[in-house]
Amino acid sequence: MPLLRNFLFILSIAIAVTALQSAAGAEVVSPAVVCAPSSGNINGGDLSIFSPASPPAHEIREIAWLVLGICAVIFVVVEGVLIWSIIRFRKKARDAGEPLQVFGSNPVELAWTVIPTIIVFVLALATLRTIREVELTEPPAGSLNVDVIGHQWWWEYRLPNLQGDGTIVTANELVVPVGRPIWLTLHSADVIHSFWIPQLNGKTDIIPNNVGHTWFQADRQGIFLGQCAEYCGMQHANMLLRVTAVDDAAFAAWCTIQSSAAVSNTTVEQGRNMFLDLACMNCHAIDGTSNGSFGPNLTHLMSRTTIGAGVAPLNAETLRAWVDNPQNLKDGCNMPSLELEPSQLDAIVAYLLTLK
Repeated sequence: MPLLRNFLFILSIAIAVTALQSAAGAEVVSPAVVCAPSSGNINGGDLSIFSPASPPAHEIREIAWLVLGICAVIFVVVEGVLIWSIIRFRKKARDAGEPLQVFGSNPVELAWTVIPTIIVFVLALATLRTIREVELTEPPAGSLNVDVIGHQWWWEYRLPNLQGDGTIVTANELVVPVGRPIWLTLHSADVIHSFWIPQLNGKTDIIPNNVGHTWFQADRQGIFLGQCAEYCGMQHANMLLRVTAVDDAAFAAWCTIQSSAAVSNTTVEQGRNMFLDLACMNCHAIDGTSNGSFGPNLTHLMSRTTIGAGVAPLNAETLRAWVDNPQNLKDGCNMPSLELEPSQLDAIVAYLLTLK
């Protein structure tokens, strides 16, 4: 009976928790839809360290397999001895009294001291080798230098314009050439973040007032997803990383687009003026229009595929929802709702849609 009572008590708690979660979920106005590489589905990319596409990721996979292999052997040996002991030394019907007591065994004591020491020594050597390969102190030859700045809750990238003078500034989505080392210089604008793209590199913390470094080199074309791996606030889970590796020609074309002047379209002049009259220009930079620095650079906003650091696919509908009230898509983000009239909202969104 006590067992039954405990079971019913636990079951009732589980039902109550489920009901509360359902009720809480019903209050969400617009749940975030994190973008996958090829669709609008939630986080459909490969985030496994066992599908590496970069030298550091390959090294991390090798050390992971080594550790898993050693642990598997230990598990099999220990469980095998345990099962054999249970069967071999189980009490029989004819046995009476206490079994023979054995105290101490020099061979056993020696074995479980020497073998773990050797295992730890092997793992330490392998780990040191991996750290040396992954955590370089100098940029690899011919690397592309990219400044990464972690914000609550989005990423800023600054890289040299390979098509001319100046610097390319973009947000949340980084495009890189295949086969070229990418040397990342890491900064934080506020709190501790962690840069981690499982298929490209290991986790690297970004500490305020401290400059860090990491690197990767994409072996193949594709979209590689990552995640801020250090809790940095309530929207930490929606601070996604998105790196697109392309061939040299496509990268050169991307650089050309990103380094060009903002599109000027007279048909959306009303929205541009409204962008300047309201608080938008204080936070967001648009080359030739505004110099805001608190939010993402919007000069080529519509060249991106997501909005809100990957929280939703970027299109006219989600952009309008974001400008109307960002809290519905990313609760707690630092962009407020300006409570615009529908006509004002339409004008600003029409202007932003031209920024390609």
